[in-house]
Amino acid sequence: MAPKKRIFQRKRVCRFCTDKDVTIDYKDPKTLRNFVTERGKIIPRRIYGTCASHQRQLCEAIKRARQIALLPYSGTTQR
Repeated sequence: MAPKKRIFQRKRVCRFCTDKDVTIDYKDPKTLRNFVTERGKIIPRRIYGTCASHQRQLCEAIKRARQIALLPYSGTTQR
């Protein structure tokens, strides 16, 4: 049997841990939009690579921004 080829995947690092200038703030919808899909779902941490504590802060900020209508609850609807 031939050996299986191993695919090298880089370890994802938290964007907020490495760059201390980037902050999570619900009043900044431009940065929060990067963490939401076009359908309006929050991107999970296993996909984006954020650490657990920053992912919790991120979810809370997105939910607050939705509450005061800075971000939509759902994406654009196509009919």
